[in-house]
Amino acid sequence: MFCIQNETAIGEPMKLYFNPHSRAVVSKWMLDECGAEYELVPIDFLKREHKTPEFLKINPAGKLPALVDGEAKVFEGAAICLYLADKYPQARLAPKSGSPERGRYLSLMVYSTSQLEPAMADRMLKVETLPQRGWTDFDTALNVVEEELGKGPYLFGDWFTAADVMIGSMCIWMRRWAAPTGRPAIDAYVERLLARPHVMKPGG
Repeated sequence: MFCIQNETAIGEPMKLYFNPHSRAVVSKWMLDECGAEYELVPIDFLKREHKTPEFLKINPAGKLPALVDGEAKVFEGAAICLYLADKYPQARLAPKSGSPERGRYLSLMVYSTSQLEPAMADRMLKVETLPQRGWTDFDTALNVVEEELGKGPYLFGDWFTAADVMIGSMCIWMRRWAAPTGRPAIDAYVERLLARPHVMKPGG
């Protein structure tokens, strides 16, 4: 059984509650891109450690990822990436607040989980994407990613950001679960992401 302290002492590294078969691999990728000091706290799904009262104090949804940084508790992958990008400005993984690029960056961060991920899940499950559910269909989502990527190599040209971690992680999972998209720009984007030294490693 894992153990959670009530508070993380000042100066202690952040704690990422982690299972390699979860979206927590995306948060780990982000931590590594930031050069952050952190500890992994293994969560055993078979023992339902993510549903214990102790863990639910960190993430009331009982899911991964979850990050503890001192007294701060952050859950949901996009929120964790946003938090880390702002905590480590020296890593240059986000446009500064007030900059012209900030709005597009925030939009892409949210788009990754509000539109791209559920559209991808519908395609995988062969479920019709009904407009009243609030997200677009998979082909339209790919069109958006392709347009935003442009000539690349990343979503902001030569600048790799947290938006590439979030959008890119979805594209990498597409590759793992299915054949290449047939979209040369997106497939080449995935290859560039997979070549990065800190890229996520689902399941391992």
